[in-house]
Amino acid sequence: MPMSAKAAGAGLPQLDISTWPSQLFWLVVLFTAGYILMAKVVTPRIGTVLEERRAKLDDDLGKARTASEDAARIRAEYEADLDAARIAAAETAKQAAAEAAKQAEANDAKIAKKLAEKVAKAEAKLAAARSDAMSNLNNVAAEAALAAVVQLADIKTTAAQASKTADKLVAAMAKQEAN
Repeated sequence: MPMSAKAAGAGLPQLDISTWPSQLFWLVVLFTAGYILMAKVVTPRIGTVLEERRAKLDDDLGKARTASEDAARIRAEYEADLDAARIAAAETAKQAAAEAAKQAEANDAKIAKKLAEKVAKAEAKLAAARSDAMSNLNNVAAEAALAAVVQLADIKTTAAQASKTADKLVAAMAKQEAN
């Protein structure tokens, strides 16, 4: 089928040279309007949003640095207080130990004094008992010697003489024990 002349002339309108000047005019008008719209409205808004975000980030970073410095300062104070508390506790423990040792020494001294008193009393009782035993022993020895002399030698002596002789013998034995 042959194409008609009208059909052949009617092609794509953008390729028709007769419409190019109007197309170029509208291209320049729309490009200029789009450029002005972008330059005056859209780009400043984007810039404002970016500046607000940058300012917000800078502010947040500043707050984070401040919080970090405060945390470091608080930690240093906490550690200093903790060290001071440890030192105070050690000092208190040392004082308590010294006080306990002092109290123990005082109690030991009291106990030693009481024991010394008891030992002295016991020694005094022992000395008195020994003295009584020795005097009784002297009396018994004197009586036994008196009875033996009477039976063996048939010599009559008095109890006073026998006691005197026994005392001399005891004194001589005491000297020998002392040496």
